[in-house]
Amino acid sequence: MMGLTLSRRMRVILILALLLGLLLFLPMRIALGLAGLERLGVSARAISGTVWSGRIDQLMLGNMPLGSVRAGLSPISPFLGRARFDIARQKGLPDDIAGAITVGFGRIGVDDVTGAVPLGRTFAPLPVSSLIMEDVSGYFSGERCGHAEGRVRARLAGQFPGLNLSQGLSGVAACDGDALLLPLVSQSGLEKITLRLWRSGRYVAEMRVETTDATLATTLGQAGFAAEGNARMLKVEGTL
Repeated sequence: MMGLTLSRRMRVILILALLLGLLLFLPMRIALGLAGLERLGVSARAISGTVWSGRIDQLMLGNMPLGSVRAGLSPISPFLGRARFDIARQKGLPDDIAGAITVGFGRIGVDDVTGAVPLGRTFAPLPVSSLIMEDVSGYFSGERCGHAEGRVRARLAGQFPGLNLSQGLSGVAACDGDALLLPLVSQSGLEKITLRLWRSGRYVAEMRVETTDATLATTLGQAGFAAEGNARMLKVEGTL
């Protein structure tokens, strides 16, 4: 009877040791798959290392390239009912980025993101080349925007004669019903970009320029902006 008890106890210990070993050395690639990050539009060219210390090459968030980053699961997050994957690329360069992608029960989003997110032609013909994040967090709870905060600055590609947008447009992330909202405004307040993003990846981006300058109005019209009183508006819809 004693031998049977010890045998059962040993089996329990061995099973626990095996589970612990699997957890400690779980590949990052499998962990990301189990977390279902593809639902956020996350993809990569290659993933290596363990769940605690890995590397993601050519990380993509939808159509937005985040480059190659170090990644690791926060050891505290599972006890909070979610999986937080901290990511970072910190080399003292303009494209440095740090933050986290978090997945939980009915929740998915990003946390504490600081750095540059290049956009390429994601919102073309809207001339936004990148978004500069300052401690940005936002998540969707189900299909609705659950929370959003942090400052965002948009850099523009190219210039329109008569517009000085070298400082970009900036604003604070917020929720607008189901959508995550980025209301960005220039220093003069005459130029605005409003970006709405839904859980499905659908987005609506609008750029509005208030002007009474006929030459500028003509230039904007040639770039696809429609007239709305003294303003010119360019609206783009799509999916990330």
